[in-house]
Amino acid sequence: MTTEVRVPTLGESVTEATVATWFKKPGDSVAVDEMLCELETDKVTVEVPSPAAGTLADIVAGEGDTVGVDALLANISEGGEAAASPAKSQAPAEAAAAPSGSSDNKTVDVMVPTLGESVSEATVSTWFKKVGDTVAQDEMLCELETDKVSVEVPAPSAGVLSEILAAEGSTVEAGGKLGVIGGSAGAAASVPGSDAAGGEQYTTPDAGDGRPGSDVEDAPSAKKAMAEAGVSRDQVQGSGRDGRVMKEDVAKAVAAASSTPAAQTSAPTSAPRAPVSADDAAREERVKMTRLRQTIARRLKDAQNTAAILTTYNEVDMTETMALRKEYKDLFEKKHGVRLGFMSFFTKACCHALREVPEVNAEIDGTDIVYKNFVHMGVAAGTPQGLVVPVIRDADQMSFAEIEKAIAEKGRRARDGKLSMAEMQGGTFTVSNGGVYGSLMSSPILNPPQSGILGMHKIQDRPMVINGEIKIRPMMYLALSYDHRIVDGKGAVTFLVRVKEALEDPRRLLMDL
Repeated sequence: MTTEVRVPTLGESVTEATVATWFKKPGDSVAVDEMLCELETDKVTVEVPSPAAGTLADIVAGEGDTVGVDALLANISEGGEAAASPAKSQAPAEAAAAPSGSSDNKTVDVMVPTLGESVSEATVSTWFKKVGDTVAQDEMLCELETDKVSVEVPAPSAGVLSEILAAEGSTVEAGGKLGVIGGSAGAAASVPGSDAAGGEQYTTPDAGDGRPGSDVEDAPSAKKAMAEAGVSRDQVQGSGRDGRVMKEDVAKAVAAASSTPAAQTSAPTSAPRAPVSADDAAREERVKMTRLRQTIARRLKDAQNTAAILTTYNEVDMTETMALRKEYKDLFEKKHGVRLGFMSFFTKACCHALREVPEVNAEIDGTDIVYKNFVHMGVAAGTPQGLVVPVIRDADQMSFAEIEKAIAEKGRRARDGKLSMAEMQGGTFTVSNGGVYGSLMSSPILNPPQSGILGMHKIQDRPMVINGEIKIRPMMYLALSYDHRIVDGKGAVTFLVRVKEALEDPRRLLMDL
């Protein structure tokens, strides 16, 4: 019996998609709901699960093909009848490499897992195992870094890590192959160039095209074109089978490089490096930027290049807020199980101010201004890996306790590197608390496409004139950076004044004033 695999519903007004990756090949056994392939639409990535258990008989729509809703993608034979037929189409090299003999020599591929919506590639940051090591099922093999999160890759089965195809620092695509696990300890000895006894060989040999572990040979005409144009292999996206670079791919890369402004390149750029003496160079340490740090650099520079960023300042007397917090913090923690901090006061104050000055909570889309009738509050958090901004959704509908619980939970997940992409998307306004590190004043940079970000700073006792008398008060500087294209100075100042009023008299928050 044959079961058809068809394109699922792609979403409202979406009629077609592109087949991005096949996780299975003809002849592979599949289980019910096991992922077969991944489709890409204009906005989202759609995974296609297997509708039945059996053997993947054939693939009708190959990678790169455009398919419509309900189009036929493949056929699944519910039984072993189709297993023999795909073997005929197996390439000679694959047939020779196919394991023979006992089941102990069976190999299992270690694949890149699904990385999240709209995330198509990652960087291999760390291998916890080396070639020849014995691994248990679900034991962590390596860690991948995407633009925002880290992804751990567990072993799909027990055995011996016989091959590493993606070395540390290399870029891999979703569904790509990371390594191979053999079924017995002897499998490691069959890996070309590996030194299982010494344990020093971590990666497979270079294929000669600049890609560690690659067994795909680029077209000779492409190699010649790259040499003549002075283009490196990493700058060219191959369109041939298994990513093979063709001559026309080099021409496209050269044309794209000449037409792309330097400010829009994917990697962060800097001024040319000044000459360094040999003595100084010997004492330097060069470390490749992580994908997270590259993304931070690119997004911040894009914000400066795109938005008309202006910052306005004010200061707030924290006496009343600190007194209220001191009076109720123990009772608050006893009832709600979370500490009462200042962030909930600032979040509430910003939500009230955004209601009066909605343009600070808006964004520009082409020639339109999109006003948000809700507040998804981004809370900037520093982590060992870099700056991340988890989003508290519908913060304007939350109580103090709900806000504090959400901030504590997001902060903990951020430090552990467990935030998902969905938890860091969709923010409409951001609060950044540099005061926890001792910052007295700063000018925060916008988090695109948002139009406003509030910078909080350290609370410092300063002499202030109160009713004609000099008194010592705990003061904090506030900084609002905003996109001057849609937020005027009047709106920015009004926003800061409303935040100041709410914090200097927190009863206004309770009375919704």
